Amino acid sequence: MMLKFFTTTALVPAKSNILLLFTTPSSSCPISKHHYPSIFKFFTTSTTTIDPQQSFTISYLINNCGFTPQSASKASQNLSLSNSQKPDSVLAFFTTHGFSNSQIRGIIIREPWLLSYNPNDVLLPKFQFLLSKGASNSDLIHIIIGNPKLLKRSLQNHIIPTYQFAKELLQSDKKIIACLKRYGFLSQDHLPKKVKLLLDNGVSHSNVARLFHWWPSIFDSVDLLNTVEELKQLGFDSKTYTFSIAFLAKKTVTSGMRKLKPLRNGVGWDSLDIARTPAILQFSLEKRIIPRGLVVQFLISKGLRRKDASMYTPFVLSEKLFVEKFVNSFTEHSSDLLKLYEEKMNLADSRNGLQMVFVKPRYSKNGEESCPIRVRYRYAYRKSIGLPC
Repeated sequence: MMLKFFTTTALVPAKSNILLLFTTPSSSCPISKHHYPSIFKFFTTSTTTIDPQQSFTISYLINNCGFTPQSASKASQNLSLSNSQKPDSVLAFFTTHGFSNSQIRGIIIREPWLLSYNPNDVLLPKFQFLLSKGASNSDLIHIIIGNPKLLKRSLQNHIIPTYQFAKELLQSDKKIIACLKRYGFLSQDHLPKKVKLLLDNGVSHSNVARLFHWWPSIFDSVDLLNTVEELKQLGFDSKTYTFSIAFLAKKTVTSGMRKLKPLRNGVGWDSLDIARTPAILQFSLEKRIIPRGLVVQFLISKGLRRKDASMYTPFVLSEKLFVEKFVNSFTEHSSDLLKLYEEKMNLADSRNGLQMVFVKPRYSKNGEESCPIRVRYRYAYRKSIGLPC
């Protein structure tokens, strides 16, 4: 049958009356190994169309929000924009409240659904609520950047009840705002359960409040009860002030011990090296210690960095300075270094739904850097920063 020998694909671009036909022999066609002109008498046809509304959504995300084509295409599967009225009003709303373009971009990249809502209905009441509790404009920006998921929660059914629960613990709006700047607990569901767990196991109300004020993210831990039991076995009274001190010390040591193995095995440090620079343990394992440590080890292995050079310096530099000094400076290996660093950073960020994009520097004809490296951050925890050329 000739019908099985040829397949024609028709592509219909959005907003176009042009029909593009491509006819090719199928694999079963006896002449498939030879070149013959397209034959239109006998063919089967498949048609691929691009939805105009989806096309507009993708275009808007790329041109107005800094999305990559890939991320815009993915976001458009759950976001449909028919015109620019609502998304424009959302972007204008954030701008009016003091958010920078890079901060707005970081928020929308993580929560693109915001563009489909009326900001006066969805965003404004939540902003007004936090401002009414004593948050300044800068506090508000800090809170939203660190936890844009907060904007997705119902004000009446979740945010207000959770805030009131925290108020019963801390008895102070000022303390709550300070906690929100460190950790976005208002978007979480587990706080009441974790507080009840501690209270039911003998931890005093004052100690629970103290722990929440000092380190709110500790209530994310899955081993709270184990920590309580271990401290009790060590002789700590769960109703005394020293218990809360011991609790934080225990969690801090646990976090620090978790970082020792990668420092020894992955970065190549020995116990003496770590003892000389204990402050290194304050940094994130996934987002700083491992990525930067591997870059340093690469440089040492290539003879580009002395083994006795400062071990602390690479970890305390800002992101921009680190990339410039330890990646960009080594032109011959910059591609390998960039790939190594980017892979580790994106791996860490992908666990939090984030992405970090590095753009290699451009050079003029005389070899001078005409545009310094651009690093765009999309943080889901603390901040969202853009550093364009």
